[in-house]
Amino acid sequence: MIKHLLLSALLLTGYAGFAQSSKTPVKKPATAAANNNAKHPTKLVTTWGIFLSDSLPKNEVVKLLDSALIVRDEKGVKYPVISFAFTFEQHEVYLNDTTGQPGVYKDFIGENFKAAKMSPTWSKGMKEKLEKGDVLYFDEILIQYTPEKIYKAPSLKFIIR
Repeated sequence: MIKHLLLSALLLTGYAGFAQSSKTPVKKPATAAANNNAKHPTKLVTTWGIFLSDSLPKNEVVKLLDSALIVRDEKGVKYPVISFAFTFEQHEVYLNDTTGQPGVYKDFIGENFKAAKMSPTWSKGMKEKLEKGDVLYFDEILIQYTPEKIYKAPSLKFIIR
């Protein structure tokens, strides 16, 4: 009786192993990878005028203040900028009363623009305020990728020298 039980258990184990090894693995269709790439935009590059994020002299930035943000893909196709968030980091040197050492005070102001460039009021104000060491940030840049799709483009950062 024990022999029959052992033989039955051995046969069942062998059959289960054979059934698993005879199954062919299921392959995913080759188009799945291609479909994933179609869902994502090509590599986007944002520029302000002709400049990528950089450290620029004050006189060059003053010229750029009336310029629009430009977003292109790797093939050179331009996409319209719908909006962006602008932040201005202003630095002021002060004398610390406690330590007697000079320090740097940072003040941040910003605005969200529903266009490819700053409003004339902001542009004029920035021309008056810009100083060496200040930083300009262009974030949350949204583009119209297709009529149905809006994508976020890379941010920019400019340091005034």
